[in-house]
Amino acid sequence: MAEIEHIRHTLAHLLAAAVQELYPNAKPTIGPAIDTGFYYDFDFSGGEMPSEDSLKELQKKMKKLLNVWTEFTHEVVTPEKAREQFAGNQFKLELIDNLEKEGATITLYTCGGFTDLCRGGHADNPKKEIDADAFQLDKVAGAYWRGDEKNPMLTRIYGLAFASKAELDAFLTQREEAKKRDHRKIAREQGLLVFSDLVGSGMPMYTPKGNLIRNAIVNYSRELNGTLGFGEVHTPNVNKAELFKLSGHYDAYKEDMLSVRSQYVSDEMFLKPMNCPQHTQIYASEPRSYRDLPVRFADFATLYRDERPGELSGLTRLRAFSQDDGHIFCREDQVEAELLAVLGAIQSALRTYNITYWIRLSLRDPNKKEKYLGSDESWERSQTQLRKVLEESGVPFKPAEGEAAFYGPKMDIMAVDAIGREWQISTIQVDRTMPERFGLEYAAEDGTKKTPVMIHRALIGSPDRFLGILIEHYAGAFPLWLAPVHVRVLPVSEKHTEYAQAVTNQLKDAGIRAELDDSDSLGKRIRNMKIAKLPYFIVIGDQEVEAKNITVESRAGEKEVLGVPDFISKVTQLIASRAA
Repeated sequence: MAEIEHIRHTLAHLLAAAVQELYPNAKPTIGPAIDTGFYYDFDFSGGEMPSEDSLKELQKKMKKLLNVWTEFTHEVVTPEKAREQFAGNQFKLELIDNLEKEGATITLYTCGGFTDLCRGGHADNPKKEIDADAFQLDKVAGAYWRGDEKNPMLTRIYGLAFASKAELDAFLTQREEAKKRDHRKIAREQGLLVFSDLVGSGMPMYTPKGNLIRNAIVNYSRELNGTLGFGEVHTPNVNKAELFKLSGHYDAYKEDMLSVRSQYVSDEMFLKPMNCPQHTQIYASEPRSYRDLPVRFADFATLYRDERPGELSGLTRLRAFSQDDGHIFCREDQVEAELLAVLGAIQSALRTYNITYWIRLSLRDPNKKEKYLGSDESWERSQTQLRKVLEESGVPFKPAEGEAAFYGPKMDIMAVDAIGREWQISTIQVDRTMPERFGLEYAAEDGTKKTPVMIHRALIGSPDRFLGILIEHYAGAFPLWLAPVHVRVLPVSEKHTEYAQAVTNQLKDAGIRAELDDSDSLGKRIRNMKIAKLPYFIVIGDQEVEAKNITVESRAGEKEVLGVPDFISKVTQLIASRAA
């Protein structure tokens, strides 16, 4: 049976063949497999182009063609023959020119009478290996040729493809649920954050309610940092280019950095995209002895990255964000213990947030060593240590070559949310390169100078991005300790307002986030409260005023009558324990 990636790539070819039959003037360009299926980009400037309404007809044509797609053949050709094959298609001709310059082999693949320029990777017998009910054309979008906005705009047709109809149906169900949980929609309904074109895309502004949740996330990470022995530092947002040149980020990361210009000095400067180079300078600011190590710095400063506008997505892809960042400078004999301690803190955090996870062991690509800084020896040592710690901890992990940072391997924590989607959040990285580049030292026990090992780590990653993930994970129904409003008090009528206000004040004085709502009819207020998904609401009527107690209903529908002190005791204990 063909690999799913080969099936998806084959379907991209099949789509191109169907398009050319129904739209003879179309010029196919490129069509790769992607995580959920495939796409193909076309130039329709010479005639009619498909719309969303055309997808059913295109899909029907694909299924009809699939019946005669029984075998792929391929031919290695000269650049001249390739140009002859695609005469009149300037996009394919550009690809052929590039392949010729690179000295690469040029191959043409043919199936069912359709020939395309391709490197291979297909189902051997598409008719037998592809389930016609397991793929579906999805949407039509615009895309610049080769992703460059200076190039012509093409039409991209996306398709979904899985190994079976059941997997396709499961994905479609998950996607519909994801639309309901969209954090942008829920955050707008609950009044948590604001984006403004005047401020800039990818720059979130939190309302008081949104900031309460964000602060709760940050403060929990601060508590965990305290148990791990981190001292919190604060570093500037603007830094000279020399800092990033020395760290290696300038060469590896410059295209993603936002530049800054001064009126008074000619220094090349950037808004910082990460904290690690600054932390090396705090470490280097004073002599260090083997007795001082490990030295641990945490930092919540704002970071900036120059994301493309089309890649920004609410809180999950931003230009301005912070991280619960931290760096450890330690001796060789301390590395594994530090890794285990940080991993334990991350595991504790994810249990509290009720999120399952697995770990990707991100390794260097052994065939592309030139992409990475540092010696083979240091890479082997770092990769071996990370693997050993994961094996000892018993955490499920999957090795992934080519996913390492340019300066060292890492553990990437892959969170799995309530509807089964995976998000890369926190990370633990072992780095023997940056300390050497910055000349960091400590005095060893024998009096010699040695270079510390640097461990980069985050606990939940970016609090901003994590908030977006949590909104969707909880579908807006935050656990009590994170909820921006713990309880809403609803007087039945105006005559109950005085007692309702007194109850609200008692709750606030006890540190409970309570608010009084006497705005509309009681039925409407209860409906609004349930839409807001608050943990508790309290109805105050004649019985409650007379008995000097309260009727409390939870989000789950549980109802009980309590004295105010009893409710305060119950709620404050739950908040303190982060148990609900």
